[in-house]
Amino acid sequence: MVKEITRDIKQLDHAKRHLTTSITTLNHLHMLAGGVDSLEAMTRRRQYGEVANLLQGVVNVLEHFNKYMGIPQIRQLSERVKAAQNELGQQILADFEEAFPSQGTKRPGGPSNVLRDACLVANVLDPRIKQEIIKKFIKQHLSEYLVLFQENQDVAWLDKIDRRYAWIKRQLMDYEEKYGRMFPQEWCMTERIAVEFCHVTRTELAKIMRTRAKEIEVKLLLFAIQRTTNFEGLMAKRFSGCTLADGTVKKAELPPPSTNPFLEDETGTETDETVIEKGDIDRPKKPKAPDNPFHGIISKCFEPHLYVYIESQDKNLGELIDRFVADFKAQGPPKPNVDEGGAVLPSCADLFVYYKKCMVQCSQLSTGEPMIALTTIFQKYLREYAWKILSGNLPKTTSSSGGLTITSLLKEKEGSEVAKFTVEELCLICSILSTAEYCLATTQQLEEKLKEKVDASLMERINLTGEMDTFSIVISNSIQLLVQDLDAACDPALTAMSKMQWQNVEHVGDQSPYVTSVILHIKQNVPIIRDNLASTRKYFTQFCIKFANSFIPKFINHLFKCKPISMVGAEQLLLDTHSLKMVLLDLPSIGSQVVRKAPASYTKIVVKGMTRAEMILKVVMAPHEPPVVFVDNYIKLLADCSTDTFQKILDMKGLKRSEQSSMLELFRQRLPAPPSGVENTSSMSLTAPTPEQESSRIRKLEKLIKKRL
Repeated sequence: MVKEITRDIKQLDHAKRHLTTSITTLNHLHMLAGGVDSLEAMTRRRQYGEVANLLQGVVNVLEHFNKYMGIPQIRQLSERVKAAQNELGQQILADFEEAFPSQGTKRPGGPSNVLRDACLVANVLDPRIKQEIIKKFIKQHLSEYLVLFQENQDVAWLDKIDRRYAWIKRQLMDYEEKYGRMFPQEWCMTERIAVEFCHVTRTELAKIMRTRAKEIEVKLLLFAIQRTTNFEGLMAKRFSGCTLADGTVKKAELPPPSTNPFLEDETGTETDETVIEKGDIDRPKKPKAPDNPFHGIISKCFEPHLYVYIESQDKNLGELIDRFVADFKAQGPPKPNVDEGGAVLPSCADLFVYYKKCMVQCSQLSTGEPMIALTTIFQKYLREYAWKILSGNLPKTTSSSGGLTITSLLKEKEGSEVAKFTVEELCLICSILSTAEYCLATTQQLEEKLKEKVDASLMERINLTGEMDTFSIVISNSIQLLVQDLDAACDPALTAMSKMQWQNVEHVGDQSPYVTSVILHIKQNVPIIRDNLASTRKYFTQFCIKFANSFIPKFINHLFKCKPISMVGAEQLLLDTHSLKMVLLDLPSIGSQVVRKAPASYTKIVVKGMTRAEMILKVVMAPHEPPVVFVDNYIKLLADCSTDTFQKILDMKGLKRSEQSSMLELFRQRLPAPPSGVENTSSMSLTAPTPEQESSRIRKLEKLIKKRL
């Protein structure tokens, strides 16, 4: 029933809606017909100001009739609008061609209001009309530039590149004054002219540089690049880069923050020695702005010719290394400075300052393949510096005679020195070591900085590990020289020890002369080395560890050569061994006013090695009867299952071959498995079951040692 009541109302609503639509459509049709007539008339009269507003309205109204294009009258109106648009486009292009002909010069006087209104119409027409207007205007505006700076003209070469940029600056000012109001602001015509100038300039410069490549010198190239990058920076300040839609120039990204010292003060104070061509080239003082959209828009053309720059740096660095070598020969090693530790060679700082300036400059020129080429040059001269300046100036080792006697050792204290490095040579080795450490750390920083500067796609090709390894080798060789020198100085004393008649020693006295000689050499060398490595404590610790690892096994080997040994002789050797142990434990701070606790790693090596020497002597002191007790005592004290070591102990005791054979057989029988807990040999030194006589002698000896200390 409700439907029947509302049926008539619904019909009235539909009728009203259709009527409204019909009236609106008729109004639109009336407007469209009148608008098309007016548009055609205004087009003929070139009334572009009125056309600009009318055309947009007609186009908007015509959109309402898209679904009625099947009606002949509507289709006819649509075709008339399209025809009017085409006519307007051709007419406007003709007007611009007449005002700014492709051949000849611009018409005198300013632009007419007709052309300004024509640009407003072009905004409504097909975008190709606007693009054609812009293209022809810019081409006509730059036609003079192409004539003035033809390849065969003198001003076209790199030495007069400033004139190109001065010309465009004048042209842009002239454009702003005469034509600034003719084109709509959103067309960005000033920027478009400048950008097209950049594209043309890049092409022309690339062409002329290909033709005259042999004439390009590094000074000229850097001058042209500097002037070009300055102009690109000026472009970035003046324009936004909104017209760079073709992706020719990419915006650079901000580099990630870094704590690398190479980042600090990249444009800091320059020294006369390290500035490349200073005074001849006014180089950019700051890195390119990271947000410059115009960076490389012209300067990209110089990249294929940067090999000239790389070759120049190769030559300059070669001369720099040669100068370092000559200076070292002329001036000699740096004077030792105890207060500041080992002097780092000043040449290494000069080298890395030069590297830093090269890297900054090259990154301003290119962050692509030229940076990789420069890195290769850096690697070459890092290696040359390591070998020519550092390794090449390390003192040569000299072998000393080992045939010295106790009498000659006593004379050493009076000034008869064995062949070893002088104080100056020791200081030089420490200086080279400190320099190599500086180079190692700085090379690592250099690698990090190069990776930040180079394009992301090339980062993996930056690898200075080989050069860092080279400096590590120099450090290792320097430490080894220091160890060998002190080791060699101690050799005659150890040789004399092994040649003494230990079976004839009748009483235990003060430490033997050979111990005094070893301590003397340690006290002479170690303080010098420590003071000169004050800035590199870890390498001084390495020296101590390497010396201990070299001296202690050598001492034990010479100990085995002391044969035969009497009981008193063994007691004297045990006293000497304990004295050496105390000196070695104190070695890192020996002769120093400031006593530091020795590193645990070093102390462990000394305690382990010298305790073994003490245990060897305690075994020698033990009576070999009964054999089972002697063998068990050996196993507990030394925990050494080697028959060679046991044989050496028997030789030291002076046993006959027949006695040794039975002892060796018994030793092999008593070694079914290693006894447990043998590592803690020091705590077992007197717990092994021994005869009363042995215990008495050892206790007596220990009391003597404590009394002396």
